[in-house]
Amino acid sequence: MPSFPLVSHSSLDETIAWCDGAPVSVRVFLADVARLAAALPQGGHVFNACKDRYRFAVGFGAALVAGKVSLLPSTHTPQAVRELIAFAPDTFCLYDADECAFELARLRFPGLAGGARADATVPHTVPQIDASRVAACIFTSGSTGTPRPHRKTWGSLVRGVQAGLAPLGLSGARGTTLVATVPPQHMYGFEHSVLLALIGGLAFSNRQPFYPADIRAALESVPEPRVLVTSPVHLRALLMSEEALPRTALILSATAPLSESLAAEAEARLAAPLVEIYGSTETGKIATRRTAQGPVWRLVPDVALRMQAAEHDAGGDAEAWAAGGHVEDPTPMGDMLTLLDGTHFLLQGRKADLINIAGKRTSLGYLNHQLTAIPGVTDGVFFMPDATASAHGGQHEPVARLAAFVVAPALGTADILRALRERIDAAFMPRPLVLVDALPRNEAGKLPRETLAALLASSTRSARRDQAQGGASKPPAQPVTFEIPLDHPALPGHFPGQPIVPGVVLLDHAISGIGRALDRELGACKISSAKFLSPALPGVPLALSFRMLDSGAIDFSVTTDSRTVATGVLSKRGAS
Repeated sequence: MPSFPLVSHSSLDETIAWCDGAPVSVRVFLADVARLAAALPQGGHVFNACKDRYRFAVGFGAALVAGKVSLLPSTHTPQAVRELIAFAPDTFCLYDADECAFELARLRFPGLAGGARADATVPHTVPQIDASRVAACIFTSGSTGTPRPHRKTWGSLVRGVQAGLAPLGLSGARGTTLVATVPPQHMYGFEHSVLLALIGGLAFSNRQPFYPADIRAALESVPEPRVLVTSPVHLRALLMSEEALPRTALILSATAPLSESLAAEAEARLAAPLVEIYGSTETGKIATRRTAQGPVWRLVPDVALRMQAAEHDAGGDAEAWAAGGHVEDPTPMGDMLTLLDGTHFLLQGRKADLINIAGKRTSLGYLNHQLTAIPGVTDGVFFMPDATASAHGGQHEPVARLAAFVVAPALGTADILRALRERIDAAFMPRPLVLVDALPRNEAGKLPRETLAALLASSTRSARRDQAQGGASKPPAQPVTFEIPLDHPALPGHFPGQPIVPGVVLLDHAISGIGRALDRELGACKISSAKFLSPALPGVPLALSFRMLDSGAIDFSVTTDSRTVATGVLSKRGAS
């Protein structure tokens, strides 16, 4: 039975990771893997929730050596954990935070990285892993529905990375360090920030920077040559910064379509080629393109695409199936592809993105592109909710209306709608169009469908409540979303192990959000009343809605999902 080594470096003394600027050798990494493998509890499945990328990699290697399967959901919500337990009841959680909030068996990552390593000088043999071993079970992101599990053998993971080295220009690129803004629990981040280092003989940074300043610092903390593994949402924020960016050998992007203009700007600012990656959780990477040079994708070696009629759609459009190479079973792709020849194709958009309104067809991808191309729009997304029954002429017909959520600090709703009318057919104009402070993207930069559905439901409830309370003559509520980051300085002490957002922080964000929405200072206002009805957690999207009262006061509420977190009234100083 064939097998592959856990790491492919030529020497045990090569650097495999950089932990907060300090190099870690392959020898030390293997010592940490062996020690953790011996400490893992009973149970065949490991929910690897480690945030630190080095600890995640050690946890993955230890699970492989111990014959366990790593479970990698793209989100760590309570519902996602419940689904993990239902999928594999013997799951235990490996975590590296101070506390574990998940209700399942757990093991806190031991103090290996950065600590004393008495056995680091002892020679270690590189573990050989059976190619047929199921190494990981990775779950889809849920951007088109309920997350689904996909088992990955060690052989398919190794062959996938090996096939991608030449297309990425990383064959023989030993000494190169990967710096990733995306989490390792997502297929793209797992494949290109951990496996690419282990199997390709490269190194990786333990950090997961998010803000532009953190990305610059993470790049500067490792030696050249370095590769930035990122997503369009992180890249767009980085390029909005006017500060000089560290020189980079290569930029990788995935998780969402990247425009040619953004790719060209990234190449100019970072003085490096940008390679966009196409694939899926089911297949891993199957194609690449130099986005700034054109729209054509090229398949990685040994993978082929073939078109066949969809089994569930007789007479409909043919769909593309990937097979060969590291794709162990023929797999239908979730996108509309146009094959140009045996190795090249064009991507037309996701099949799930196709919408038909009043006999006219388009895709959400096209609409999103037109929306974000409007000057002043920094982020935005169209959303098609599930159809609902509506009485019409005595019949119940399914009705679904497009909605859009837009981040555009300097624009109003009317400005955006006016620009959209010049770009898209009237049938696809969003109803409603909701201005938000930020889109509730997950760590991979994605927007799970359930998150957008909750955001739309919250804004709809606010509008209906205001109509019932204030009548048609009153201005509608102004929905705004925000999120308190997990590293907010006000969280320590509120409360250890289960942080809760302090009320004063909620009020500060509410007042700031209302002020931005109204485009005026609220310093002359006072808080007439404030009630805190349920706890708000960091890292959870919050929706702020408000309305103007006849007295000139502002009534506001903060909600999350179906819960009201806080309510209050702002009034002019001196008003009763």
